[in-house]
Amino acid sequence: MRHLKAFQIFHTAATSKNFTEAATKLCLTHGAISKQIKVLEDYVGKPLFVRHGRHVSLTSDGETLAHYTQDAFSTLQVGIDKVIMSSHTAIDVSCEPTLTMRWLMPRLVNFQDQHPDIDVRLSTAGGSVNLQRAGFSLAIRRDDFALDQDYDKVHLVEEWVGPVCSPEYWQTICPNEANENTSLHTAALRLLHTHTRATAWQTWATDAKQTVLLDGQHRHFDHFYFCLQAAIDGLGIAIGSYPLVKDDLARGALIAPFGFISSHHDYVVYKERHTDDSQHTAFISWLQQQLSQMIPTDNIN
Repeated sequence: MRHLKAFQIFHTAATSKNFTEAATKLCLTHGAISKQIKVLEDYVGKPLFVRHGRHVSLTSDGETLAHYTQDAFSTLQVGIDKVIMSSHTAIDVSCEPTLTMRWLMPRLVNFQDQHPDIDVRLSTAGGSVNLQRAGFSLAIRRDDFALDQDYDKVHLVEEWVGPVCSPEYWQTICPNEANENTSLHTAALRLLHTHTRATAWQTWATDAKQTVLLDGQHRHFDHFYFCLQAAIDGLGIAIGSYPLVKDDLARGALIAPFGFISSHHDYVVYKERHTDDSQHTAFISWLQQQLSQMIPTDNIN
Protein backbone atom coordinates (compact mmCIF):
# COMPACT_ATOMS: atom_id res chain seq x y z
CA MET A 1 0.00 0.00 0.00
CA ARG A 2 1.25 3.50 -0.84
CA HIS A 3 2.04 5.89 2.02
CA LEU A 4 1.89 3.20 4.72
CA LYS A 5 4.13 5.35 6.93
CA ALA A 6 1.75 8.27 6.49
CA PHE A 7 -1.17 6.06 7.54
CA GLN A 8 0.68 5.09 10.70
CA ILE A 9 1.39 8.73 11.49
CA PHE A 10 -2.24 9.66 10.77
CA HIS A 11 -3.44 6.88 13.09
CA THR A 12 -1.19 8.07 15.92
CA ALA A 13 -2.16 11.71 15.40
CA ALA A 14 -5.86 10.84 15.26
CA THR A 15 -5.53 9.05 18.58
CA SER A 16 -3.50 11.83 20.19
CA LYS A 17 -5.35 14.77 18.58
CA ASN A 18 -2.11 16.64 19.01
CA PHE A 19 0.73 16.64 16.45
CA THR A 20 3.35 17.37 19.11
CA GLU A 21 2.24 14.40 21.20
CA ALA A 22 2.18 12.20 18.11
CA ALA A 23 5.69 13.35 17.22
CA THR A 24 6.91 12.40 20.69
CA LYS A 25 5.33 8.94 20.47
CA LEU A 26 6.88 8.29 17.06
CA CYS A 27 10.24 9.98 17.80
CA LEU A 28 9.71 12.43 14.93
CA THR A 29 9.62 16.20 14.68
CA HIS A 30 6.42 18.22 14.60
CA GLY A 31 7.29 19.22 11.05
CA ALA A 32 7.67 15.60 9.95
CA ILE A 33 4.22 14.82 11.30
CA SER A 34 2.66 17.78 9.48
CA LYS A 35 4.43 16.84 6.24
CA GLN A 36 3.19 13.23 6.30
CA ILE A 37 -0.37 14.31 7.10
CA LYS A 38 -0.21 16.68 4.12
CA VAL A 39 1.01 13.81 1.92
CA LEU A 40 -1.95 11.70 3.02
CA GLU A 41 -4.45 14.55 2.55
CA ASP A 42 -3.14 15.08 -0.98
CA TYR A 43 -3.41 11.32 -1.60
CA VAL A 44 -7.07 11.06 -0.53
CA GLY A 45 -7.93 14.50 -1.88
CA LYS A 46 -9.63 15.74 1.28
CA PRO A 47 -8.62 17.47 4.53
CA LEU A 48 -8.38 15.07 7.45
CA PHE A 49 -7.70 17.48 10.30
CA VAL A 50 -8.85 20.92 11.38
CA ARG A 51 -6.06 22.84 13.14
CA HIS A 52 -6.80 24.69 16.40
CA GLY A 53 -3.46 26.16 17.42
CA ARG A 54 -1.49 23.37 19.06
CA HIS A 55 -4.44 21.01 18.94
CA VAL A 56 -6.22 19.37 16.03
CA SER A 57 -9.56 17.67 15.47
CA LEU A 58 -10.65 15.24 12.82
CA THR A 59 -12.88 16.24 9.96
CA SER A 60 -15.80 13.92 9.17
CA ASP A 61 -13.65 12.27 6.50
CA GLY A 62 -10.82 11.99 9.00
CA GLU A 63 -13.13 10.26 11.48
CA THR A 64 -14.16 7.78 8.80
CA LEU A 65 -10.56 7.01 7.92
CA ALA A 66 -9.57 6.77 11.59
CA HIS A 67 -12.23 4.09 12.12
CA TYR A 68 -10.61 1.93 9.45
CA THR A 69 -7.02 2.57 10.50
CA GLN A 70 -7.99 1.52 14.02
CA ASP A 71 -9.28 -1.78 12.65
CA ALA A 72 -6.27 -2.20 10.38
CA PHE A 73 -3.61 -1.59 13.02
CA SER A 74 -5.50 -3.67 15.61
CA THR A 75 -5.62 -6.58 13.17
CA LEU A 76 -1.94 -6.08 12.39
CA GLN A 77 -1.15 -6.25 16.12
CA VAL A 78 -3.08 -9.52 16.40
CA GLY A 79 -0.96 -10.89 13.56
CA ILE A 80 2.24 -9.75 15.23
CA ASP A 81 1.15 -11.38 18.50
CA LYS A 82 0.42 -14.64 16.70
CA VAL A 83 3.84 -14.66 15.06
CA ILE A 84 5.53 -13.99 18.40
CA MET A 85 3.52 -16.74 20.08
CA SER A 86 3.88 -19.25 17.24
CA SER A 87 6.77 -20.94 19.01
CA HIS A 88 4.80 -21.24 22.25
CA THR A 89 2.64 -24.31 22.88
CA ALA A 90 -0.44 -22.39 24.01
CA ILE A 91 -4.08 -22.43 22.95
CA ASP A 92 -6.15 -19.29 23.57
CA VAL A 93 -9.72 -20.42 24.13
CA SER A 94 -12.86 -18.32 24.51
CA CYS A 95 -15.60 -20.15 26.39
CA GLU A 96 -19.03 -19.23 27.74
CA PRO A 97 -18.63 -18.04 31.35
CA THR A 98 -20.93 -20.54 33.07
CA LEU A 99 -19.60 -23.48 31.07
CA THR A 100 -16.08 -22.37 31.97
CA MET A 101 -16.70 -22.08 35.69
CA ARG A 102 -19.07 -24.99 36.26
CA TRP A 103 -17.73 -27.58 33.81
CA LEU A 104 -14.48 -26.84 31.96
CA MET A 105 -12.21 -25.53 34.72
CA PRO A 106 -12.85 -28.45 37.12
CA ARG A 107 -11.85 -30.87 34.32
CA LEU A 108 -9.03 -28.98 32.65
CA VAL A 109 -6.41 -30.54 34.92
CA ASN A 110 -7.25 -33.84 33.23
CA PHE A 111 -6.27 -32.44 29.84
CA GLN A 112 -3.11 -30.89 31.28
CA ASP A 113 -2.13 -34.23 32.79
CA GLN A 114 -2.51 -35.86 29.37
CA HIS A 115 -0.82 -33.01 27.48
CA PRO A 116 1.67 -31.29 29.83
CA ASP A 117 3.33 -29.56 26.87
CA ILE A 118 0.14 -27.68 25.87
CA ASP A 119 -0.94 -24.59 27.80
CA VAL A 120 -4.66 -23.76 27.56
CA ARG A 121 -5.42 -20.11 28.33
CA LEU A 122 -9.09 -19.43 29.00
CA SER A 123 -11.10 -16.26 28.49
CA THR A 124 -14.82 -16.03 29.24
CA ALA A 125 -17.30 -14.61 26.75
CA GLY A 126 -20.53 -15.63 25.08
CA GLY A 127 -22.26 -15.08 21.76
CA SER A 128 -20.63 -14.09 18.50
CA VAL A 129 -16.85 -13.87 18.30
CA ASN A 130 -14.20 -12.70 15.85
CA LEU A 131 -11.36 -15.12 16.51
CA GLN A 132 -8.68 -13.21 14.62
CA ARG A 133 -9.51 -9.81 16.05
CA ALA A 134 -9.81 -11.12 19.60
CA GLY A 135 -6.68 -13.26 19.32
CA PHE A 136 -8.40 -16.59 20.08
CA SER A 137 -7.56 -19.98 18.65
CA LEU A 138 -10.93 -21.56 19.47
CA ALA A 139 -14.34 -20.52 20.81
CA ILE A 140 -16.62 -22.89 22.73
CA ARG A 141 -20.25 -21.89 22.44
CA ARG A 142 -23.86 -23.04 22.62
CA ASP A 143 -25.08 -22.63 19.03
CA ASP A 144 -28.09 -20.44 19.81
CA PHE A 145 -27.02 -17.36 17.83
CA ALA A 146 -26.16 -16.33 14.28
CA LEU A 147 -22.44 -16.17 13.53
CA ASP A 148 -21.20 -13.54 11.09
CA GLN A 149 -17.81 -15.13 10.42
CA ASP A 150 -17.24 -18.17 8.23
CA TYR A 151 -15.68 -20.62 10.70
CA ASP A 152 -15.51 -24.38 10.95
CA LYS A 153 -18.14 -25.55 13.45
CA VAL A 154 -17.18 -28.71 15.33
CA HIS A 155 -19.97 -30.52 17.17
CA LEU A 156 -19.27 -31.38 20.81
CA VAL A 157 -22.52 -32.63 22.32
CA GLU A 158 -26.27 -32.16 22.11
CA GLU A 159 -27.57 -30.05 24.98
CA TRP A 160 -30.19 -31.42 27.37
CA VAL A 161 -32.03 -29.17 29.82
CA GLY A 162 -34.44 -29.53 32.70
CA PRO A 163 -35.63 -27.90 35.94
CA VAL A 164 -33.23 -28.30 38.85
CA CYS A 165 -33.47 -27.32 42.50
CA SER A 166 -32.09 -28.29 45.89
CA PRO A 167 -33.65 -31.36 47.60
CA GLU A 168 -34.64 -29.16 50.54
CA TYR A 169 -36.49 -26.72 48.28
CA TRP A 170 -38.33 -29.56 46.56
CA GLN A 171 -39.53 -30.82 49.94
CA THR A 172 -41.13 -27.45 50.64
CA ILE A 173 -43.20 -27.42 47.44
CA CYS A 174 -43.86 -31.16 47.21
CA PRO A 175 -43.88 -32.28 50.85
CA ASN A 176 -45.78 -35.54 50.54
CA GLU A 177 -43.78 -37.19 47.78
CA ALA A 178 -40.30 -35.72 47.60
CA ASN A 179 -39.31 -37.49 44.39
CA GLU A 180 -42.56 -37.11 42.48
CA ASN A 181 -44.51 -34.11 41.25
CA THR A 182 -48.04 -35.45 41.74
CA SER A 183 -48.60 -33.36 44.87
CA LEU A 184 -46.76 -30.33 43.58
CA HIS A 185 -47.96 -26.96 44.93
CA THR A 186 -47.70 -25.05 41.66
CA ALA A 187 -48.54 -21.67 43.17
CA ALA A 188 -45.67 -22.05 45.62
CA LEU A 189 -43.11 -22.58 42.86
CA ARG A 190 -40.49 -19.87 42.43
CA LEU A 191 -39.14 -20.05 38.90
CA LEU A 192 -35.61 -18.68 38.54
CA HIS A 193 -34.86 -16.90 35.26
CA THR A 194 -31.72 -15.45 33.71
CA HIS A 195 -31.54 -12.58 31.21
CA THR A 196 -28.94 -14.49 29.19
CA ARG A 197 -31.46 -17.31 28.57
CA ALA A 198 -34.65 -15.33 28.79
CA THR A 199 -36.95 -17.90 27.12
CA ALA A 200 -35.54 -21.00 28.82
CA TRP A 201 -38.55 -21.69 31.04
CA GLN A 202 -41.14 -20.99 28.35
CA THR A 203 -39.34 -23.20 25.82
CA TRP A 204 -38.89 -26.07 28.25
CA ALA A 205 -42.46 -25.89 29.57
CA THR A 206 -43.87 -25.97 26.04
CA ASP A 207 -41.66 -28.85 24.88
CA ALA A 208 -42.22 -30.85 28.09
CA LYS A 209 -45.95 -30.08 28.14
CA GLN A 210 -45.65 -28.58 31.62
CA THR A 211 -46.92 -25.05 30.96
CA VAL A 212 -48.91 -25.16 34.22
CA LEU A 213 -45.62 -24.59 36.03
CA LEU A 214 -45.41 -21.11 34.52
CA ASP A 215 -48.19 -20.05 36.91
CA GLY A 216 -45.67 -19.99 39.74
CA GLN A 217 -43.73 -17.00 41.05
CA HIS A 218 -40.80 -15.61 39.07
CA ARG A 219 -37.40 -14.22 40.01
CA HIS A 220 -34.80 -12.91 37.54
CA PHE A 221 -31.00 -12.85 37.60
CA ASP A 222 -28.53 -11.11 35.32
CA HIS A 223 -26.42 -14.17 34.62
CA PHE A 224 -26.98 -17.89 34.20
CA TYR A 225 -24.29 -18.68 36.77
CA PHE A 226 -26.16 -16.71 39.45
CA CYS A 227 -29.41 -18.41 38.52
CA LEU A 228 -27.96 -21.89 39.01
CA GLN A 229 -26.26 -20.87 42.26
CA ALA A 230 -29.61 -19.57 43.52
CA ALA A 231 -31.12 -22.99 42.80
CA ILE A 232 -28.35 -24.68 44.79
CA ASP A 233 -28.99 -22.25 47.65
CA GLY A 234 -32.66 -23.24 47.78
CA LEU A 235 -34.09 -20.00 46.41
CA GLY A 236 -36.17 -21.65 43.70
CA ILE A 237 -36.05 -23.91 40.65
CA ALA A 238 -34.06 -23.12 37.50
CA ILE A 239 -33.70 -24.55 34.03
CA GLY A 240 -30.31 -26.25 34.06
CA SER A 241 -28.13 -27.29 31.14
CA TYR A 242 -26.97 -30.84 31.92
CA PRO A 243 -23.17 -30.27 31.66
CA LEU A 244 -23.51 -27.30 34.00
CA VAL A 245 -25.40 -29.18 36.72
CA LYS A 246 -24.10 -32.75 36.42
CA ASP A 247 -21.55 -32.38 39.21
CA ASP A 248 -24.12 -30.87 41.57
CA LEU A 249 -26.58 -33.65 40.73
CA ALA A 250 -23.89 -36.22 41.53
CA ARG A 251 -23.12 -34.52 44.85
CA GLY A 252 -26.79 -34.30 45.77
CA ALA A 253 -26.74 -30.51 45.86
CA LEU A 254 -29.37 -30.49 43.09
CA ILE A 255 -32.12 -32.79 41.90
CA ALA A 256 -33.91 -32.84 38.54
CA PRO A 257 -37.51 -33.81 39.39
CA PHE A 258 -38.75 -33.61 35.79
CA GLY A 259 -35.71 -35.14 34.09
CA PHE A 260 -34.14 -33.61 30.98
CA ILE A 261 -35.17 -33.00 27.37
CA SER A 262 -33.24 -31.81 24.32
CA SER A 263 -32.94 -28.04 23.99
CA HIS A 264 -32.53 -28.44 20.20
CA HIS A 265 -29.13 -26.78 20.53
CA ASP A 266 -25.59 -28.14 20.64
CA TYR A 267 -22.36 -27.19 22.33
CA VAL A 268 -19.81 -26.55 19.58
CA VAL A 269 -16.29 -25.30 18.91
CA TYR A 270 -15.64 -22.61 16.32
CA LYS A 271 -12.23 -22.48 14.66
CA GLU A 272 -10.63 -20.94 11.61
CA ARG A 273 -11.34 -22.85 8.41
CA HIS A 274 -8.76 -25.25 7.01
CA THR A 275 -6.58 -25.26 10.13
CA ASP A 276 -5.32 -28.63 11.35
CA ASP A 277 -3.10 -27.61 14.22
CA SER A 278 -2.19 -30.70 16.25
CA GLN A 279 -2.65 -28.88 19.57
CA HIS A 280 -6.13 -27.69 18.60
CA THR A 281 -7.02 -31.17 17.39
CA ALA A 282 -5.89 -32.70 20.67
CA PHE A 283 -7.91 -30.23 22.74
CA ILE A 284 -11.06 -30.58 20.63
CA SER A 285 -10.82 -34.38 20.77
CA TRP A 286 -10.51 -34.18 24.54
CA LEU A 287 -13.55 -31.88 24.74
CA GLN A 288 -15.59 -34.30 22.64
CA GLN A 289 -14.57 -37.24 24.81
CA GLN A 290 -15.37 -35.42 28.03
CA LEU A 291 -18.68 -34.02 26.79
CA SER A 292 -19.78 -37.39 25.44
CA GLN A 293 -20.49 -38.19 29.08
CA MET A 294 -22.78 -35.17 29.39
CA ILE A 295 -25.96 -36.85 28.13
CA PRO A 296 -28.39 -37.72 30.96
CA THR A 297 -29.52 -41.33 31.30
CA ASP A 298 -32.98 -40.34 32.61
CA ASN A 299 -33.91 -37.95 29.79
CA ILE A 300 -37.48 -37.55 28.58
CA ASN A 301 -37.98 -37.98 24.83
